[in-house]
Amino acid sequence: MNNKTFFIRQETLADIFNTQQVIQEAFANVKESSQNEHQLVNKLRNLPQFIPELSLVAESVNGHIVGHVLLSQVEIVSKERTDTLLALAPLSVLPSWQNQGVGSALVLAAHREATRLNYKGVVVLGHPGYYSRFGYKPASDFGIMMPFPDHLNCCLALPLRPNSLDDITGNVVYPKVFFE
Repeated sequence: MNNKTFFIRQETLADIFNTQQVIQEAFANVKESSQNEHQLVNKLRNLPQFIPELSLVAESVNGHIVGHVLLSQVEIVSKERTDTLLALAPLSVLPSWQNQGVGSALVLAAHREATRLNYKGVVVLGHPGYYSRFGYKPASDFGIMMPFPDHLNCCLALPLRPNSLDDITGNVVYPKVFFE
């Protein structure tokens, strides 16, 4: 059996320590990270915007957590209304497991679960070359503006159903823990 075999499941309380380790290792060499991503995840877990069903882990057949993805609620605010979408942050895969399909499997599983929970779409501050494979497009194409003017080309959005973002425009308001 391939030792790089894994499956995706919802994170449990018993996984939190191991998930933190994965996030720390995955972001160890990322200079753009303004904070420790594992601390962001811990802060998000304590907010109403946290949805346990959208905190997923990749577990190896040997029982080790090798990846994690989190989708949490954000608001899209316009003059007319406020809508709720999801933000993908962070996506973490152990370096030794990268380029093995773990990240893609986590993203696709998170999208399926978010669709099942009737969310309309997802925003991400991420690499367009990576996220475009899942159908992400510039958020501005949807009339969605993110608070990262220095990274506009990395501000992406994905409708979870055809045309589900057509009537949603405005500014993404992240929970303040994203900026601490």
